[in-house]
Amino acid sequence: IDFSKFREIADEVGAKLMVDMAHIAGLVAVGLHPNPVPYADITTTTTHKTLRGPRGGMILTNDENLAKKINSNVFPGTQGGPLEHVIAGKAAAFGEALTPEFKEYGEQIIRNTQEMAL
Repeated sequence: IDFSKFREIADEVGAKLMVDMAHIAGLVAVGLHPNPVPYADITTTTTHKTLRGPRGGMILTNDENLAKKINSNVFPGTQGGPLEHVIAGKAAAFGEALTPEFKEYGEQIIRNTQEMAL
């Protein structure tokens, strides 16, 4: 996916660029897929698909104004208590994503999809 091209198109028409990388987040984490975060105004993902963590999600932005709007619309209405055990599970998953074995897992995902695409 050429995220820079999407950024260019969004800029041409004055639109915000939002990317959902739920299915590719694990591959992005280990550099096996282009990272949309530098190009997108907002990036969303889950923590339980290719990142292999507990069910959850993340909303990422480096725009402080957007972050304030998102925070005020998500918490406390949609997002409840912190669920420390889920936070610990996510931390463990993110830690695993830093290991060489996790990169091997991502490489195997790519091999599997290439094989199934035949």
